[in-house]
Amino acid sequence: MPVTDPTVEAPISTVAPLSDPLRDLGVRATSTGGVLRVWSASATAIELCIFGNKDPNWVAESIQLQKDDGDVWCGTSPNLVAGTRYSLRATGPTGATHRFDPALHLIDPYARGLARTASGDWRSYVQDDDFDWNGTTKPRVPLDHTVLYEAHARGISKLNPAVPEELRGTYAGLAHDTAISYLKDLGVTTIQLLPVHQFVSEQRLIKQGLSNYWGYNTLNFFTPHAQYASREAQFGGTGAVLREFKGMVKLLHEAGLEVVLDVVYNHTAEEGKEGPTTSLRGLDNASYYRQDARGNYIDVTGCGNTVNFAHPAAQRLVLDSLRYWANEVQIDGFRFDLAATLGRDERVEFDPHHPLIEAIVTDPGLRGVKMIAEPWDVGMGGWQVGNFPEPWSEWNDDYRDRTRNFWLTDIGAARAEGVAPIGIGQLASKLSGSKGVFSQERGPLASVNFVTAHDGFTLADLTAYNQKHNLGNGENNRDGTDNNHSFNYGVEGPTHDATILSAREKAIRNLLGTLLLSAGLPMITAGDEFGRSQRGNNNAYCHDSELTWLPWEREDWQDELLLVSQKLLRLRRANPALRPIRFGIFGETVPSATQMDWFNKEGLSMSIEDWDSPKERTLQYLAASTPEFEEFNRILLIVHGLEAPETVCLPLHEGVESYELLWNSADDDAEAETHAPGSELTLAPASMQLFLAHSS
Repeated sequence: MPVTDPTVEAPISTVAPLSDPLRDLGVRATSTGGVLRVWSASATAIELCIFGNKDPNWVAESIQLQKDDGDVWCGTSPNLVAGTRYSLRATGPTGATHRFDPALHLIDPYARGLARTASGDWRSYVQDDDFDWNGTTKPRVPLDHTVLYEAHARGISKLNPAVPEELRGTYAGLAHDTAISYLKDLGVTTIQLLPVHQFVSEQRLIKQGLSNYWGYNTLNFFTPHAQYASREAQFGGTGAVLREFKGMVKLLHEAGLEVVLDVVYNHTAEEGKEGPTTSLRGLDNASYYRQDARGNYIDVTGCGNTVNFAHPAAQRLVLDSLRYWANEVQIDGFRFDLAATLGRDERVEFDPHHPLIEAIVTDPGLRGVKMIAEPWDVGMGGWQVGNFPEPWSEWNDDYRDRTRNFWLTDIGAARAEGVAPIGIGQLASKLSGSKGVFSQERGPLASVNFVTAHDGFTLADLTAYNQKHNLGNGENNRDGTDNNHSFNYGVEGPTHDATILSAREKAIRNLLGTLLLSAGLPMITAGDEFGRSQRGNNNAYCHDSELTWLPWEREDWQDELLLVSQKLLRLRRANPALRPIRFGIFGETVPSATQMDWFNKEGLSMSIEDWDSPKERTLQYLAASTPEFEEFNRILLIVHGLEAPETVCLPLHEGVESYELLWNSADDDAEAETHAPGSELTLAPASMQLFLAHSS
């Protein structure tokens, strides 16, 4: 169970025993040169091609690799030194499930460096891993103090005027002191980067003249995406791109900020049967990809192929990649795209005890690393929210939908029909950590709470658009979800109507307040803290432009919203009752949990009718911490989900002497008033208030 105890051990590197058949894959330096080890069970021959220093297309040396008893092909060359470009050519059987072509130069799956030739072909190269961390260590932010900030490595600095032009949109730009200061001032602890493994655009996008901006099309699992490095690093020789990436991590760590990577292991850039053959397909298509007997790919990712994690070699590829990034690049955690795919067994069924799912959180070389699942894919039985084992955390899409419904679609329905469709009960379960979704043993930190993410509307667009506006994606508005749970408050898109603008801004504050005051692990999407818009595009994956880049120049209302976000994050830090580690148990005192009492607007304990009635959308949530590492704390959160003012009676509770107002979503400038238990106060329409409960 995650705890706030600061004595958690650091991740350690592990040395594979000689009896391990999959040990030391890729290139390893020895006293006589480099040793290359490549796994393939189906190949009949594999050739190592070493290219000349001046001509990346000229094979200067060719070595036939030798196969051992573990299906690992080995070869040694004194020329396998840092900077050397090389490829693999594989020969094997024909047949429906095989795709061998000895004429193709393939990428080593374990290559730590990649370069592209003038003709567009890829070459592996031996990486120069040398880097001086100068004693910098990981911040090790406890999970209950963690606030994730999902951002794009390029987009976060592309428009930052304080960053030198040549560094905008680069790893170095992300780590510029102005960007770091912004993140620190905001109050987030952990930047979660969209994919930064080397990726390429899909063939379809290239034909349309578009590109993959998000990066969910991985070419190789060990190399940073070179195009996010500065031009100086891209042309700076062996190791320069990796050094810039490590330098980014180092500077963020020195500032106390963690780095989590969004990783895409579920499929590769080789796409479907007509896609390019660059690596795994050419080395052992039958083993690395899920196929039926006729060679048709079993695609549970929606991306053309699915990596076969029923096979130990595919499992090991993931684990070795994670160990590399966590230990040699000092990454603090990983968010796994379509993580349900990683847990599918030989029957293509999800198994929460799948060897890979369990190994990721038990491997000694990954100790203390944060692991976050996107717990679904598009295959049969693909929705697995709540089913990952401890200590995984999971994206909670039910939290997202319930929160949007309460503050947006329910409000819209009430305007149209006179009554909201549901009451307060479903939102209350999300505020308190989604215990109905996650087990007692896993606790509230198993839930990654989010209202928006990279895919879907931004927070501001949720309040401004009822429909998606994706024509710019080139698919006639067919792409992107139609199930947005959004409400435009009467006008589709931008408006000058002051009443509508005011309602939208308050709705954004309510959504942010719910997110940052809920039990669980919160994730903010970059720009939501000040109301960034994508003009109604809810699937902007193919736009590398100002539509998706983080704007650094803001309007007055956005600066005001940013101040609200900063305040909410300060309040979360200051009040342990808002961020329990464990679920409470009725009648027991559970350390690092929260004791919860629920009251209706009259200040009385909630009845079944109060929970379920659509007419009763006002809740008072009194939460007291059960200290283990911090001081005792108790808060009162009042949620009112109707567009009419409401009078509430503050609850009487043993030990509570007074309630001090900390935040009011309807009034950014509300003064810190103190109220006695049993006193009445008026809530503004559709609003939230947070109080500190002082003890007697």
